[in-house]
Amino acid sequence: MAKITAAEVNKLRKATGAGMMDCKKALVEADGDFDKAIEVLRKKGQKVAAKRADRDSAEGAAIAKVNDDNTKGIIISLNCETDFVAKNDDFVKMANNFADIALTVSSKEELLKADYNGISVEDKLTEQTGVIGEKIEIGAFKTLEAPFVGSYIHAGNKIAVITGLSKNVEGADEAAKNVSMQAAAMNPIALNEEGVDQETIDKEVEIAKDTLRQEGKPEEMLDKIAKGKIQRYFKDNTLVNQAFIKDGKQSVADYVKSVDSDLTVVGFKRVALGE
Repeated sequence: MAKITAAEVNKLRKATGAGMMDCKKALVEADGDFDKAIEVLRKKGQKVAAKRADRDSAEGAAIAKVNDDNTKGIIISLNCETDFVAKNDDFVKMANNFADIALTVSSKEELLKADYNGISVEDKLTEQTGVIGEKIEIGAFKTLEAPFVGSYIHAGNKIAVITGLSKNVEGADEAAKNVSMQAAAMNPIALNEEGVDQETIDKEVEIAKDTLRQEGKPEEMLDKIAKGKIQRYFKDNTLVNQAFIKDGKQSVADYVKSVDSDLTVVGFKRVALGE
């Protein structure tokens, strides 16, 4: 049997993040072969993953990243089971590393198959499931391209938003961040009225009419009053029509135009853990 040195154990620990005893056991099982020891740890991760497949992974870290020329943004969430793991510095660092890779691909499937220090992201997730002892997975994967994309991550990595603007102008970075903060706080259902599906509108109209009937309003007035309530619904629930949280006297659309008269919000993506 090969003699396992402390240096070899430490090398495996740095490569995988596994505990010292787990690393020593893996090296012993692999008769000192470093690559085989990694495979031993990965198989342990597969066993843990199989046992915990039905667990809820609602905790984690939501990470937003934007490329160097601010034309593409991504959000991913690295999900786990407990807040204790989600707050771990190594876990957040790994989430950020995965987000960097996500900027170079176009789908979650591509991300999972992408290289991560010699192994796939998918295999790294399996390995870390064994190391940490919790279900770990890529949850959300969202992308946005626009002439200018900015981002915002809420404290604790619980909410991440990317926002696209129609132009790259002076002040675009701050504007995109402010609009992203708006979306993080107010959770709009769509960018504007056009983004609200007809089923949702019909449902809100019926709710409004039922409320008006209960208030004793005559049937012939219901359509007209309900239309007004729908406009209020759009104002409260669509991003560009919402009152700007930093200045309630103007809408988000008006705020963006105050930065540049031709500037508009062209899209946003939002990920919130547990929602």
